[in-house]
Amino acid sequence: MGNNKSMYIGNLLLDGELVNVRMADGRFAAIGKEVKPEAGDEIFESDKRLAIVPPFYNMHTHAAMTLLRGYADDMELFTWLNEHIWPFEAKMTPEDVRIGSELAILEMVKSGTVFFNDMYWDTEETWKVLDRMGIRGCMGFTLIDTIGEERIQKSFDALERLSGQSDRIQVSIAPHAVYTVGEKLWIRAAEAARKCHAKIHFHLSETEKEIKDCVAEHGMTPVRWLDKLGVLGPDCIAAHVVHVDDEELAILKERGVTIAHNPVSNMKLYSGYFRTKHAIEAGCRVTIGTDGCSSNNNLDMQEEMKFASMMAKCNYGPETLPVDMALDWVTKSSAEAFGIDGGEIKVGKVADALLVNLDHERFVPCYNFKSNLVYSSCSEAFDTLICDGKIIMKDRKMADEERIIAEAKECCKKWM
Repeated sequence: MGNNKSMYIGNLLLDGELVNVRMADGRFAAIGKEVKPEAGDEIFESDKRLAIVPPFYNMHTHAAMTLLRGYADDMELFTWLNEHIWPFEAKMTPEDVRIGSELAILEMVKSGTVFFNDMYWDTEETWKVLDRMGIRGCMGFTLIDTIGEERIQKSFDALERLSGQSDRIQVSIAPHAVYTVGEKLWIRAAEAARKCHAKIHFHLSETEKEIKDCVAEHGMTPVRWLDKLGVLGPDCIAAHVVHVDDEELAILKERGVTIAHNPVSNMKLYSGYFRTKHAIEAGCRVTIGTDGCSSNNNLDMQEEMKFASMMAKCNYGPETLPVDMALDWVTKSSAEAFGIDGGEIKVGKVADALLVNLDHERFVPCYNFKSNLVYSSCSEAFDTLICDGKIIMKDRKMADEERIIAEAKECCKKWM
């Protein structure tokens, strides 16, 4: 795809107006009706009517779990996890993770995602794939007490080695949850992350069982226990956060924790309903993720955004989580959480963009473009994805996609 240092795109709909856009050195250089191409620009051409929007950020997923899509459905979290998912994952090789990660990134790109916050095993395999395929991400090194000291130390060593090595790819330490990680490893993880200026990514307060077990073991809920340990801070990305009270939301706000809301996974695994209205009123930073393909079962952020809004309306009223806020959660707020100067189509911001086909049936009629994007769109309407000023997908085609799909099909035969 395009690799020039500068690119010009004409006649794009932006906030209701037709504009021309120049990108140079990975940033938006100029946006406006009078903008013209300059010498050396790659000229983007299309016969479609296109709108330009910020692409999506998937704030919690397990990318290589694309290989587990549909493997174990219609059961609650702990049965699903203990009896099906972990036994399956024990058979996976680094090569499987590579194949699953490629399939995940292909799916994310084709559904408009430019960044994903990952937590999985053999993390360096996903790092290599992400580096080659050209979008952004944060790769989390998963920690669980039972994996043993050798693997735990390798994760800390890799965190230190890879921190700061890429402008597009961050790394995090990912203690799995309060029911799989004990006090010493939580404290060690937080200290290691802060030494490397890295994020801490974990599951938090996902189920009622998690809350009851934590209270039984530690005398307090997961949020309060992690706060007591000194783990919680603005470098934390907490996934799910379903079963929390008002005081806990206040703690998360006070500590600057980013919440990654996963509506589809929460529903599918019977985990519960996110307290959307209360989190908003508490002033928490809320973002959205898909979770993995074995509990969703896709990585479609437009669909996730719609479900988040619909769940909020069902529980709290039709004005809860309107389109502007939902779009902010999957773009600007997510970018800010990771210190990325993006999530907006503005001069000076990183040149990440999603071009939407306005002639697709889901955008006809178009009384309100943002409403269509959140409530009626689908990935088939997403024509082009640009990351860092480079074209990753154009005309819904991405490099190598036939090979990626064929390898994933072949890989999964051994488990069928």
